[in-house]
Amino acid sequence: MYSTKVIPLFLSALSVLFFLASCNSPETGLSEDELKAAASNYADIVLANYQDSYDEAAKLKELIDVFVAAPSEAGFEACREQWLKARVPYGQTEAFRFYGGPIDDEDGPEGLLNAWPMDENFIDYVEGEPDAGMINDLEQYPEINKQLLTDLNESFSEESIFTGYHAVEFLLWGQDLFADSPGRRPYTDYLEGGTAPNPERRGQYLQITADLILDHLNTLIAEWKEGGAYRNSFLALSQEEVITKIFTSLGELSKGELSGERMFVAVDSKDQENEHSCFADNTISDIEENFRGMVNVYRGQYTKVNGEVVSGVSYAALAAKINPEKAQAVDEAIKASEQAIEEIPAPFDQAILNNQKEVLAAVSALEDLSDTFADVSFELKK
Repeated sequence: MYSTKVIPLFLSALSVLFFLASCNSPETGLSEDELKAAASNYADIVLANYQDSYDEAAKLKELIDVFVAAPSEAGFEACREQWLKARVPYGQTEAFRFYGGPIDDEDGPEGLLNAWPMDENFIDYVEGEPDAGMINDLEQYPEINKQLLTDLNESFSEESIFTGYHAVEFLLWGQDLFADSPGRRPYTDYLEGGTAPNPERRGQYLQITADLILDHLNTLIAEWKEGGAYRNSFLALSQEEVITKIFTSLGELSKGELSGERMFVAVDSKDQENEHSCFADNTISDIEENFRGMVNVYRGQYTKVNGEVVSGVSYAALAAKINPEKAQAVDEAIKASEQAIEEIPAPFDQAILNNQKEVLAAVSALEDLSDTFADVSFELKK
């Protein structure tokens, strides 16, 4: 996304509609207990999803520490594989955004976790600029530490990204300059006397950035755990306000962020720099997990990495109870979106050049899904 703090402007009208609908008194025939149970289940799903994200990121940090201590090709590949695994649960957490929650309120860490697109030459060398990046600028940045990276993140421009998953991605894959593969950074970039200067600083940067991801995820877990400050305040809201927040999030992600910023902008510009995980060619998976996160929220069920299922009263079930026709429309839109996303061939950087029809079909399906979410939210708050 181009700004980690600003909701896409072309969705402002949708947000206004959600707000106005929240002013109505509920006349749905749903009991307060049912609505509270759905809200509580949502909070449980949020917590479980962030905990999974933390646990997978912790595994990544452990592998990075091992690799940096003794760089090897096998160790480097293990880090890459775990980064891909860590993206799966985190991608689903995007469905908890866009309503001023702890992930992206004014103090939220979203911009430090998942900001993109990034201008990678702020961090390290790029093609034609072997000395680019703070890793290679010992005079201006003699010491690399958490505070420095945090302060620098987005300080020069929205693309001056110094932290988060995509900074780690770049340090593991390097630039993707190839049509038939992701980036091909060699592990010897981290080896003394290897393929790039300042290997020790590069390793330090990689470790610090991975550790920052853990710090930020831990703050989100603290907010959503039992007794957590945000969880308490969220569950104390009126059910109309809860529904407004949850369905604003689903609508904004589906129509504005995912179909808009992450898909349409890339296919319209035909520029792989506008795809989400451009270094690792992981964008199709990102899209799938963002979509899965929305379905999790609506259907009130999250499958953890270990296979355990967190579930309870769902807004899908409540919608079916009060307006089966509109609930069915959401189910059909979910199915259509899933099928359309499956039709996009990987990698995404080639799809935006050669399979624009398929990408745009998925964009359209996700826009329709957003509209059905809005319809159901109005029914829940009548």
